[in-house]
Amino acid sequence: MTKLYVDADACPVKAEAIRVGERYDVPVIMVSNAFFRLPESHVVERVVVPEGPDQADDWIAERATAGDLVVTADVPLASRCVKTGALVISPNGKPFAEAAMGMRLAVRDLNTQLREIGAIKESGPPFSKTDRSRFLNQLDPLMRRAIKISEDQKDA
Repeated sequence: MTKLYVDADACPVKAEAIRVGERYDVPVIMVSNAFFRLPESHVVERVVVPEGPDQADDWIAERATAGDLVVTADVPLASRCVKTGALVISPNGKPFAEAAMGMRLAVRDLNTQLREIGAIKESGPPFSKTDRSRFLNQLDPLMRRAIKISEDQKDA
């Protein structure tokens, strides 16, 4: 059965992910390092992992498989999930594809190094209404694709 995993600590599209989960009656698993308020829904499962680097990422990566969908802005987590066959989308609506993961990881590492030496100060543009709209437009077809993959695996 398809599950929608959300790397929830700083995710700006939690409510949108829940709405899509409700539409398809798919469990939405919100994984975070801290407790926070979520809309009430029969599809939502909350997982609070211990504090520490990559705890939420590790929890998601250990469980996401082909037929699942993951929402994260974290490129290393996206790479780990794509390798398992999960479909992955960022909160700004850009899907992560296996063919592009090497380049995305390299750009992320370069930007991290540039921030560390002070060559760049910002981490990117702020989240916008256009990002939210793109996310919603991409999440629906990805969800249908994830469900089809899950059903195909069950039939095999």
